[in-house]
Amino acid sequence: MKSLAIAALLVAALPAAANAQVVNRIGNTPQARILTGAIVAPGAEIFHLSGQLASPIDPSKPATTVEAFGDTKTQTISIFNKIKTILAAQGYTMSDIFKMTVFVTAAPGMDGKMDFAGFNAGYGEFFGAAENPNKVARSTVQVAGLAGPNFLIEIEVTAARAKK
Repeated sequence: MKSLAIAALLVAALPAAANAQVVNRIGNTPQARILTGAIVAPGAEIFHLSGQLASPIDPSKPATTVEAFGDTKTQTISIFNKIKTILAAQGYTMSDIFKMTVFVTAAPGMDGKMDFAGFNAGYGEFFGAAENPNKVARSTVQVAGLAGPNFLIEIEVTAARAKK
């Protein structure tokens, strides 16, 4: 009976162990918040998630204003929570993300520059953190505008896992 329980535990651990080998994450030297790159194993299932925008945080404000959605950090956290939900619905987790492209507009009060520190603060709550120690290969670019004047950031991700 004891060996049956041990065998069941080993079988339960197999998907996690297999998933750990799906993406070879190539770190930066010196250490950085992002990877140099990532190599996805042949046969992995890959999920390309379209760019996501923040959800409103203050419904009392007009939906066309930044105030309705928050600053760059707030919008970043909102987007990652949305991505987390979308991934979960498909059986993925945030730790399955290996590639990210981030589009950021000029933030109010930043003299026409993006709030990169605000984005990185939100990013740090989801990647290279206790809940998800993984980092991703990432590109971050400043753009002239997004789908509306209320949006400061849009994030698209690609995730991979072992085929089921």
